[in-house]
Amino acid sequence: MNELLTKASLPRSTYYERLSKTYKTDKYAQLKEFIVKTYHDSNSTYGYRRIWKESLKLGFKNSPETIRHLMTKLKLKIVIFSKHTSGYCSYKGNLGKIAPNTIKQKFTETEPLKVLHTDITQIRLHKDKWDYISDVLDQASGEILSYSISLSPNKLLILDTLEKLKQNIVPSLKPILHSDQGWHYQLKYYRDTLKTMGIEQSMSRKGNCHDNAPIESFFNLLKRECLYRYNIDDLTELKNLVAKYINWYNNKRISLKKNGLSLVEYREQSMIF
Repeated sequence: MNELLTKASLPRSTYYERLSKTYKTDKYAQLKEFIVKTYHDSNSTYGYRRIWKESLKLGFKNSPETIRHLMTKLKLKIVIFSKHTSGYCSYKGNLGKIAPNTIKQKFTETEPLKVLHTDITQIRLHKDKWDYISDVLDQASGEILSYSISLSPNKLLILDTLEKLKQNIVPSLKPILHSDQGWHYQLKYYRDTLKTMGIEQSMSRKGNCHDNAPIESFFNLLKRECLYRYNIDDLTELKNLVAKYINWYNNKRISLKKNGLSLVEYREQSMIF
């Protein structure tokens, strides 16, 4: 050994120092493993703040800056996709005469299942066709309560969304369902169904997307975090992607505004009397 060190012009102390570093345990090894798994489980959409919140749940003792530093070393960055597409517009009929704008951009509800938002968005498929997604979102929790997907933005799409919503309606809460002034929401059968379900109807002002901002924000996330990543061939593939994303969005994706809780966790905790 001495002969080898001499030939290498390497002092014995330097050799043992380097040898010690080689076998030194990485104190962040477990945390790094957790960061990588959580990052990939989020489909590359989690930044250091969300990963830090998740790490606290498992008992890791660290700061947000530690997570940020390790993510930088691991070369993990948020991946968000963006495309410019035309928005779906369904205005026609008796604009402004069906229901008042009860919400008036007051997005401050804290009790789940009282104020709901609904809308339709369109997504272009790989073969230059369009599919349509109808959702109902709870303002307080942000949770998606029901949704339906169709090749056409017809009344069946809207009514199917309402049918799936029924299991989440508590009439005693006197829920309000807010939409834009699309023709679907002006249908007598639609309005009668709302009354039967004990739901008050509210409508945005024409051309003012900010009146329905909560669900507009969700559609933006759905597309940027999920759908824009893929060249979607058909309705079946779209349904599978949306189902998987909404399940994750409701049950797993944590909200920093809700102290690191998932949307379902927030709703369940808020409704404990």
